[in-house]
Amino acid sequence: MNITLIGMSGAGKTTIGKLLSKKLGYGLVDVDDLIKARIDTDLQSFIDSAGEEAFLDMEKKAVLDLTPSGSCIIATGGSVVYSEDAMDHLGSISTIVYLDAPFGRIARRIDPSKRGVVGFKEKTLEELYRERRMLYEKYMDVHIKIKKNEGKAAIVNRIIDLCFKKNDS
Repeated sequence: MNITLIGMSGAGKTTIGKLLSKKLGYGLVDVDDLIKARIDTDLQSFIDSAGEEAFLDMEKKAVLDLTPSGSCIIATGGSVVYSEDAMDHLGSISTIVYLDAPFGRIARRIDPSKRGVVGFKEKTLEELYRERRMLYEKYMDVHIKIKKNEGKAAIVNRIIDLCFKKNDS
């Protein structure tokens, strides 16, 4: 079984992905790392020079090229939900888990001007958060609403419980 983590930048997809892959003994694919390897620079520099559409296209291609052998955790970038093709592909190869972190936590964790957040030039972080929530909910199989002061281990355990319950039914 493959598990894909979606959610806003700063929700903890990479951190939780690492812990989840270690606990389950699964491989880990970080889509942002795949993109960085293709562009040979950081994400924000690429967005600044090539533009958001070029980045979204690169992100979509990286996802569509995923053909995991064996079980793995896929940590996506927050903007992957803007591509219906990418999300359909992820849905066909994995269980999609939405890490739903409260806005306050997201706002404290990231600086969109340095993080490579698509859409930040036209919208505030809160506007992006509201817009993307609808998309994350549209594509998710499992909803992990992160609770205040909830530890990483508890989040990992909830993901495992819900993903394996879902696939057993």
